[in-house]
Amino acid sequence: MSFKKTILKFLLYPLAYRFVKMPGQSYRGRLPSFGRPQELLRNRLTEHVEALAVGVGERSVGNYAGMLKAIEYIEREFRALGLEVERQNIEFDGKVMPNLIVEIKGKKRPEEIVVIGAHYDTVNNTPGADDNGTGVAALLELCRVFCRRSTANANDRTIRFVAFANEEHPGGDWDTMGSYAYAKRCRERNENIVGMLSLEMLGVYSTEPNSQHYPSPFNLFYPTVANFLAFVGNAKGRTFVRRCVETFRKHAGLPSEGVAAPSFVKDAGRSDHWSFWQHGYNGVMVTDTSNFRYPLYHTPKDTIDRLDFTRMTLAVDGIMYVIEDMATL
Repeated sequence: MSFKKTILKFLLYPLAYRFVKMPGQSYRGRLPSFGRPQELLRNRLTEHVEALAVGVGERSVGNYAGMLKAIEYIEREFRALGLEVERQNIEFDGKVMPNLIVEIKGKKRPEEIVVIGAHYDTVNNTPGADDNGTGVAALLELCRVFCRRSTANANDRTIRFVAFANEEHPGGDWDTMGSYAYAKRCRERNENIVGMLSLEMLGVYSTEPNSQHYPSPFNLFYPTVANFLAFVGNAKGRTFVRRCVETFRKHAGLPSEGVAAPSFVKDAGRSDHWSFWQHGYNGVMVTDTSNFRYPLYHTPKDTIDRLDFTRMTLAVDGIMYVIEDMATL
């Protein structure tokens, strides 16, 4: 590091301590070996992304037929788990696209709710393998895990899994963005959302030097190798972000970083968690950091062959423990 950068880092240390420093130790060393459960998880994650990014492809307002196929696929997967799917219809540009909502009731405090969400739409002219086929695949498999728990091991709090419409939001008012409409409805109903995770691009990793980038000044405090999963929240939700990272680090065999970003960092709000911030709820984006390591996002080259399903599996396995912690008193 240059002398100038060293001085700047020293001057910004109070900012780093408040917004960047996270509890626990990020995973180091070789990736752990997979057992039978991890192998099955990797296979199912791959199948979901293949179904969405290859079998369906573009899932946008511009390709409404593709969007309808994606909706049908997600709804079918939820129902196969024995869950009743609620549709909250969102209308944009004369087309209806629903939020797809399923719920697993808590046994002790069912009125306290954990929301896990991922958007299923893409921008025009992209198959959206990473953005956000990976997030939807994780959503479906995490739902499977918690749905199949025995009554004795049921969660204390209610968990809702939501596939959000229209995150890419090509225009119109905010009520046409699925997560915003959903968070607004939760607030209108005075629902007690104790925390929300937005699963936003989970599949791209690299072990190459200088493969990871950041908005300034955060480039001074984070690693330059894109081999980690990121937890991105806001300063108001700092305690929540730190707990998510701490839990992930206790259990996951994948490096991780976190930030409780101040309001001037606009990139921190680029997913469905932002909608929950707007309605007074804690929300964290769980992500591979999108364009800060993956220049092919939002392009036709965001294809399944770009994804690292081994590291994605480790990410999803670790996220499971984060959700378990959120849903436990």
